[in-house]
Amino acid sequence: MDAASNNSVDDIRAIRDEVNFLPTLAKYRVYIIDEVHMLSTGAFNALLKTLEEPPAHVKFILATTEPQKLPATILSRCQRFDFKKISNENISKRLKYVCEQSNIEITEEALKLIAILAEGAMRDALSILERCLQEGNEKIDEDFVKDLVGIPKLAFVSKIIKAIIEYKVEDVIRSSRTSRK
Repeated sequence: MDAASNNSVDDIRAIRDEVNFLPTLAKYRVYIIDEVHMLSTGAFNALLKTLEEPPAHVKFILATTEPQKLPATILSRCQRFDFKKISNENISKRLKYVCEQSNIEITEEALKLIAILAEGAMRDALSILERCLQEGNEKIDEDFVKDLVGIPKLAFVSKIIKAIIEYKVEDVIRSSRTSRK
């Protein structure tokens, strides 16, 4: 359940009514409530009753990026797992595997850059890779990724900095105009 759009007491009551039913195929009924911090106060109170005495066949996964917004009464009834960012090296390795499986030609530098841009989030890394593929380029390299996400080339940055240091306003303006073309 996405708590950002289903955050009312009635939404939680619907879950509370369902938890009494035994699972049909598996050992447990698992309820995942994403963005749980978005629940209303009334919804938290309704959920609390179920969390206090959950049936043995029910497991709740409460996912949030803002655990400080959860009431202490909810937190005290949960086992907490904090997930860390994925290392750039592991993101690069996984992207390389995805590219190999999908016959996508990509350079090591491009993989490393995408990993850095993803800031520890595999979903973001895959989204950047997908954007690269939508452009229809046969081979993905570092320059292509930079162009796609709007990172200027170092030569351009150096040229602008040099013109600023030398107080050449016209060169700065000229360089800015040519970069937009």
